[in-house]
Amino acid sequence: MVMVSPDGAGDPAGLRGVRGALLAGGLGERMGPLTARCCKPLVPYAASCRLVDFSLANAVRSGLPELVLLSLHRETDLVRHLRRHWDDRPGTRLHFGPHDRLLRAGPAPGPGTVLPERPAERGTADALLANAEYLFAPGAADLLVQHADHVYDFDYRPMAAAHRARGAQATIGVQRVERRYVPLFGMVETDRDLRVRALVEKPEHPTSDLVFTAFCLLRIDALREVLADLTARGEDGWQHDISRDVLPEMIRQGRPVHAYPVEGYWADIGTVDRYRTEQLKLLERPHPIPPGALPRTLAGAGPRFAPERASLLGADVPAGAVVERSVLHPGCRIEAGARVLGSVVLPGAIVARGVTVRDTVVLADERVASDREGLPVSPPRPGHGPTPERR
Repeated sequence: MVMVSPDGAGDPAGLRGVRGALLAGGLGERMGPLTARCCKPLVPYAASCRLVDFSLANAVRSGLPELVLLSLHRETDLVRHLRRHWDDRPGTRLHFGPHDRLLRAGPAPGPGTVLPERPAERGTADALLANAEYLFAPGAADLLVQHADHVYDFDYRPMAAAHRARGAQATIGVQRVERRYVPLFGMVETDRDLRVRALVEKPEHPTSDLVFTAFCLLRIDALREVLADLTARGEDGWQHDISRDVLPEMIRQGRPVHAYPVEGYWADIGTVDRYRTEQLKLLERPHPIPPGALPRTLAGAGPRFAPERASLLGADVPAGAVVERSVLHPGCRIEAGARVLGSVVLPGAIVARGVTVRDTVVLADERVASDREGLPVSPPRPGHGPTPERR
């Protein structure tokens, strides 16, 4: 059972008439060794859960009636995780796309099971087209697009209420960031009424400090019309992407596309460096996401914040070891005399006696026997078995 704290915020209509699309098909190549043995959505995070669990927790907390999984790589492992931890949530039904009927007919797939491959996709818009019969089925007027690698704590209901009140055909989440970071994201320009005038993916020379948080609400009828316009250009006439094609085309056509300011913490975990630094940001006081508000799917009793160490601990620290400003995942082991500084230590990892690790990620099942500073660049050798799950 996953712990999610409900609240009553939002429009009385809530997310009635909204269907979710969870984009979970990326390879995660920029995550390097972190995705050598698992798909990106299943990378452990914050000593408590996996990356995908933040979007699931937000969907459940907001009362999203149905969420359709759009995945490609190592899909069986992801499906097994979702069925174990999220498939019994009242009010939110998970739909597994072309595999839904097969999966509903029997138990969750066991180790060694491989689901049939889905069609290849060139971009996120292709994921929508490939799953059109599930996403655009009767019963929903709007589509909520989520990503499986974003870390945030959010209630979609007020956003949906604003979307409806404005008569928008698209409402996109936006947040202000330092101008130097804008080229990492989709840059957004709006008028004073927050109507979107431009969305430029990863601009070389930013003219705005407003970025797209990559979750959005789309009117299904408008989305289908724009997708039809784009596919009419031919296979090589567009980039097959929501941020690069679908939303800019809606703006170009003069359709009402509005921005919705996202307050509080939000992070797109795209690289090993961001994976480490964004977890360390959770240690700041006040916490961007309090430990008690983190989704819980990893094994163990849940992490605790140790103020004397400025660390998030899912594992014990023995006498004689030093842990400072770090995240220890459940199932890892820090030996006496070891020093862990500004680092993230994943499940099954061991930091040996007398070893210092600084500003790094110790990979799942890895044993570090000599001092290390800086990020890992290669996967570990097989060690102690799979990352533990919370049952």
